[in-house]
Amino acid sequence: MKSTRELCGLFCSEMQTLTPRVYWAQRHKEIYLRVELSDVQDLDVSIKEHILHFTAQGHGAKGSNEYKFSLEFLEPVKDKPVFKATQREVNITVQKVESQWWERLTWQLKKPVFLAPDFDRWLDESDAELELKVKEDQITKVSMESRVPQDHFHNLKRGYLFMYNLVQFLGFSWIFVNMTVRLFILDSFYDTFHSIADMMYFCQILAVAEIVNPAIGLVKTGVIPAVIQVVGRNVILFVIFGSLEEMQNKAVVFFVFYLWSMIEIFRYPFYMLCCIDTEWKTLTWLRYTIWMPLYPLGVLAEAVAVVQSLAIFNETRLFSINLPWPLRMSISFALILQIYLVFMFLGLFINFRHLYNQRRKRFRTKKRKTN
Repeated sequence: MKSTRELCGLFCSEMQTLTPRVYWAQRHKEIYLRVELSDVQDLDVSIKEHILHFTAQGHGAKGSNEYKFSLEFLEPVKDKPVFKATQREVNITVQKVESQWWERLTWQLKKPVFLAPDFDRWLDESDAELELKVKEDQITKVSMESRVPQDHFHNLKRGYLFMYNLVQFLGFSWIFVNMTVRLFILDSFYDTFHSIADMMYFCQILAVAEIVNPAIGLVKTGVIPAVIQVVGRNVILFVIFGSLEEMQNKAVVFFVFYLWSMIEIFRYPFYMLCCIDTEWKTLTWLRYTIWMPLYPLGVLAEAVAVVQSLAIFNETRLFSINLPWPLRMSISFALILQIYLVFMFLGLFINFRHLYNQRRKRFRTKKRKTN
């Protein structure tokens, strides 16, 4: 039979075992528990038959004592909790067996008196679903990015594209400023070719890169629209203007060069900013809008130049094709240019639709983002 002192010792020992304050929150896949206990020692956290058992020596609301509690969860959980003790608290993470939202934490309907919501981590079900979706999207994005092979020449490609667009911008800016001076100060249209041709030759020869770049995958634009524009301009520049001295003193040269340069002084700086992931909204709007009146006017000016050159090609027989025997006939280059006129307006339709679709896609995407 135990003495009175032994019984008192056992009673006091039982009275020293206390329950700490526990805060909880949940997600669809996890349960978070935060035990308000500092200077923890002899920590033991385990799960058996979906019941969490906690025992630790630490400093809580009732001073330094041994603290214990048990929680029988509403639904099955995995039996390997993750826990970490800090100087001020113990954090426990429990994985649910099934990803679902629980209406409460414990099997018993009445909430234990030591249990309270952790409002620092608390989310409603709808907010938790949104958080889960964001995490899944991030995981998917990281997974997709890891599957894409790294491009070790990415910065080199960007540097090349930036320098290309910079050189073209400077070239067409020089042309535009020079021709604006000639228009408003010198009032001279007819010697445009002799003043501007060398720079225009340089820019249009360099523009062949705009066919090569999408062809080898440096930029994500169509090859056909680039071919239509570059080839069309070079036919006008080198064949119509460059080979016929009679055309070089005509006013149409001024309008063709001026319209080309007006388009490019907005297009190339836009591409320059894209290379450094920068956007200027005003420039973006101009790049996707200014072409709407200028591009058809440019093609119209090119068509006028072709029509004016027909009589000259007929008279000089330049670039005419002499067919061998037994045909013994000559195909005038003027006839080829007449056929080219048809394809010129067909190219206008193709490029206009391409540019319009780009504009609609660009501003539709921006509108959705702002909403």
